[in-house]
This record gives sequence, structure tokens and C-alpha cells, in this order.
Amino acid sequence: MKTYILLVLFVLGLSTFASAQKKMPTAQELTVKNIDELNERVALSPTQKSVIYNYVFDMYRQQLELVKKQQAGTSKEDDVTKFYKFQNETNDNIKNILKGDQIAEFDKLQEERLNGDNKKKKGKKAKNKDEDQVTGISGLKSQN
Repeated sequence: MKTYILLVLFVLGLSTFASAQKKMPTAQELTVKNIDELNERVALSPTQKSVIYNYVFDMYRQQLELVKKQQAGTSKEDDVTKFYKFQNETNDNIKNILKGDQIAEFDKLQEERLNGDNKKKKGKKAKNKDEDQVTGISGLKSQN
């Protein structure tokens, strides 16, 4: 009887631990989040949204495969290059679909993503950080 109770508790603990693990988002989840943010900023037409969705979904699918290879320890050195190559190709394809002001807004969005800017930053800390931030070559030189 004690063995049975211990076994049940072990299985419950194991299932709780397994469900507590963070799961990697799917390519579809990442794509929907990305497209929604892009649509808010750039105001995509339905056709643009559909075509860009396909580009972004393919990029995330390929990048997640590379991440899984890296986690499994079977990645190669050029996998990192492939990761960024997919991203750059996708960004170029998106720019080819966008028109006029949309391209400028897309570039701003990409810049914010690269800089790690977050809309949720508020208050004095965010203002001071923006004032102290140095960009370009001088910013790279000043970091130790």
C-alpha cells in the first residue's frame, strides 16, 4: 500500500514538474504575434498581410528547427549564420511588399527590436536611459 501511494505521488510530482516547464512557442504563435505587431504599426492590406505571414512563418519554422538542433547539441557553426540569413532574407522580402511610408515605419520597428526598445517603458528610468544612450561607432567604442 505504501508503495502504491509513493508511486502515485511520484507520478503527480513528475506531471506537475513537466507542466511547469516553459514550452517553446510554435512558429505559428510567433508569426501571429509578429504580424499583429506589424499590422498595428504599418497598417497592412489583407494581401500584404497574407504574403508577409507566409514569409514570416517560413522564417520562424526554419529558425526553430535550428534552435532545436542547438538545444540537442547537434548544431554546426554555420547554423547561426543561417539563422540570421533567414531573418535578413525575410526582412528584404517584406520590404519588397511594403510601399512608401510603410517601409520607413517597418525600418523603425526593426530598429526598435534591435535596440531592445519596449513600449512598456515608462517613467524617469526610461527617459534617463534614452538620454544617456550613445549610438553609432562612438557607442561601440565607449562600451568596455
